[in-house]
Amino acid sequence: DFEVKDDDDDGDDSGSSSSSSSSSDDESDSPKDVKSAATLPGQLATGKVLATPAVRRIAMEHKVDLGKVRASGRNGRVLKGDVLEYLQLIPQGTVKPHPTVQTPLRPAAAAAASATPGSKTSPAFVDLKDAHTVVPLKGIAKAMVKSMTEALKIPHFAYCDEIDVTRLVSVRDQLKEEAARRGVKLTYMPFFLKAASAALREFPILNSSYDESTESVIYKAYHNISVAMQTPNGLVVPNVKNVDQKSIMQIAADMNALQDRGTRGALTPDDFANGTFALSNIGIIGGTYTHPVVISPQVAIGGLGKTRVLPRFDAAGNVVAAHIMVVSWTADHRIIDGVTMASFSNLWKQYLENPNMLLLAA
Repeated sequence: DFEVKDDDDDGDDSGSSSSSSSSSDDESDSPKDVKSAATLPGQLATGKVLATPAVRRIAMEHKVDLGKVRASGRNGRVLKGDVLEYLQLIPQGTVKPHPTVQTPLRPAAAAAASATPGSKTSPAFVDLKDAHTVVPLKGIAKAMVKSMTEALKIPHFAYCDEIDVTRLVSVRDQLKEEAARRGVKLTYMPFFLKAASAALREFPILNSSYDESTESVIYKAYHNISVAMQTPNGLVVPNVKNVDQKSIMQIAADMNALQDRGTRGALTPDDFANGTFALSNIGIIGGTYTHPVVISPQVAIGGLGKTRVLPRFDAAGNVVAAHIMVVSWTADHRIIDGVTMASFSNLWKQYLENPNMLLLAA
């Protein structure tokens, strides 16, 4: 739709005239003809219709002769409303608008079309309205539509904090070769999961679910922590079972197995069942902050940003290079308040900034 100002009459209309009468008539026209031309609603004595390019375009799309439209604008100008009023007065079906959505040919295609033997004119546009591809959702994508629609009915709130993982980087570097010797790829996620499990012992409400039918909170007896994983079939969120009962090396082995099954498309329903808490390491792809969606019926999830080396002050006031990671927590605000989320995050942060404390975690 185009907005047309009534007082826009400074432009030159000669380049886009849609005259309903020719100005090439010889000068021997009778006085009767001249009078008739001068009294038409939207025409000048020359036969040209006063109208802006936008109005002319509307008229062209609907095959309307502007010379037949009663003009209500200043100096006999035909306005957009005049054309629309004219369209309402004529019987429906007698005027069909021209197609307005067209896609230009690519240069190569246009050149080929213009070189076609025997063709007098080449089409400037090709209509691709039927060229769209429709792909029905199925599998993981279809399940995501349902789960995300349900999840976003939950009132979310967010809490973010910054973690200095410099010591953790050092510990992991010391252990990854030994882990590889045992056939285990040791990433940072097993440490994040173990620290979360240790903190969940102090804040069990974050390892619960809310039952709307009974308006009650169900505290889970196990820590099945869901982990978002990218696979050839899309993003999946299986969970590591009983994290509270496993060592960091065992957690790493379980994660390796989940990733392998995910890559092969061999994850089972049991791999997704009974998750109680969730972490998503979006930082391996990029980004610092995020706002993850709580996976119903869980009540909290943490999004881990990219670890960056940034300048920080040490205890002596010296500027040092530190490995900094940002965590973005999201929780179900129906049963989780900000104090609980912040307190949990502080304890989780303490474990990661002092990874030796994880040796004391049950």
